[in-house]
Amino acid sequence: MSLTSQSVSPLQALMAQQDQRIAETIIRERGRLGSFIRQRVSDPGEAEDILQDVFFELVEACRLPDPIEQLGAWLFRVARNRIIDRFRKKRELSLPSARQGGGDGEDDYWLEQALPAVDSGPEAAYLRAMVLEAVALALDELPARQREVFIAHELEGRSFKELAAESGVNTNTLLGWKRLAVVHLRARLRPLYDEFSW
Repeated sequence: MSLTSQSVSPLQALMAQQDQRIAETIIRERGRLGSFIRQRVSDPGEAEDILQDVFFELVEACRLPDPIEQLGAWLFRVARNRIIDRFRKKRELSLPSARQGGGDGEDDYWLEQALPAVDSGPEAAYLRAMVLEAVALALDELPARQREVFIAHELEGRSFKELAAESGVNTNTLLGWKRLAVVHLRARLRPLYDEFSW
């Protein structure tokens, strides 16, 4: 008896049906899903990697006994989760310390290091807004001198030399006040950084 004349087992028939369904889904959803990912991930290589990860997860999920309800919605949910995972991995940086900016020098700016980049996508924009809101609340908790020095240097871009000349307070004292402000802000932002692991 030749191989071609042998009957196909029920398991083989089921797997062939699953393969067909997977192939049809990939062909149908690839363009829309790819576009969705590219709108949120600027690097084309990363976007393609995420798309492949989503399709790999589709293959694995289709092998499970429970069928996926609303396959299109499921694919977009998986894609969104993969994008967030990648973003978090890329942002696994420590919260900048008082010495990593806003510390000892005229050109040290702590806040710009603590914020997600403006051009890093919608998730970064959301996190940036949350950090800025937390910073505004934390600034209100500071003693007036620390708050004023932090705002003048970080937000208004004024130099410590200029602030010293204007206030009559020596530069080292102003630097110390700013460092105390940064230490307080770091402590207040730590839970936010830990929550999002960025």
